[in-house]
Amino acid sequence: MKSSKLIVGCLATLGLTGLTFAQEDASHDTIAKRLAPVGDLCLQGQDCGTSASSAGGGDTSAGGGDGDIDGQAVYDAVCMACHDTGVANAPKKGDSETWSQRLEKGTDTLYSHVINGFNAMPPKGGDPSLSDAEVKAAVDYLLEASQ
Repeated sequence: MKSSKLIVGCLATLGLTGLTFAQEDASHDTIAKRLAPVGDLCLQGQDCGTSASSAGGGDTSAGGGDGDIDGQAVYDAVCMACHDTGVANAPKKGDSETWSQRLEKGTDTLYSHVINGFNAMPPKGGDPSLSDAEVKAAVDYLLEASQ
């Protein structure tokens, strides 16, 4: 009987101690931060504010068929992780020999491989929110930088 009272007393003490510490960090803002969603849901075809075309400030030097898309901004946001380092045998930016071999099949084939995926290259570089025009602008930027 004494041991059960001791156990209940310890549990009650721990419970009250836990409530005391929990109340220290219970401000409205802190709770709101804890309950905030970790991300947003964006359906295909919607612009959820993550479009790389708005990240570059409107530089039109990259081409890609749409004058307001900054191919370098798309490349920096999505492509550089693999194409600057050569991850999974990705052809490196600036390697003109490797890129000329790929261009032998034509730029339309290269665009298709990037948009739809090919070998280790995921479709649209792994960012399905990119439009085809953004992907083409990034490819044009990468090719220009590799010649």
